[in-house]
Amino acid sequence: MSRVSTAEVRKRRKKRSRLKKKLSCRFCPDGPKNSPRPVYVDYKDIKTLKSLIDRNGRILPRRRTGTSAKWHRAVRTAVLRARFIALLPYVPEE
Repeated sequence: MSRVSTAEVRKRRKKRSRLKKKLSCRFCPDGPKNSPRPVYVDYKDIKTLKSLIDRNGRILPRRRTGTSAKWHRAVRTAVLRARFIALLPYVPEE
């Protein structure tokens, strides 16, 4: 087997990172500057909120979901409201 040098490994990683798909915010299709006012995420929409939290019940970060900062704050509020009225669990089920 041929051994790959560390420089070659770095080149491959750099190329792979450039090919990574750019995430976009699912809440603002026209871009974050043209989003509707007021910024609101429905706390009763459990299907959407479940896709934004991980299996341990923590809210996924923006870099993983692609949500813009403005909408991520609204998502956080919606998740907290849904937890408070028991639509979402605070902790995972054992």
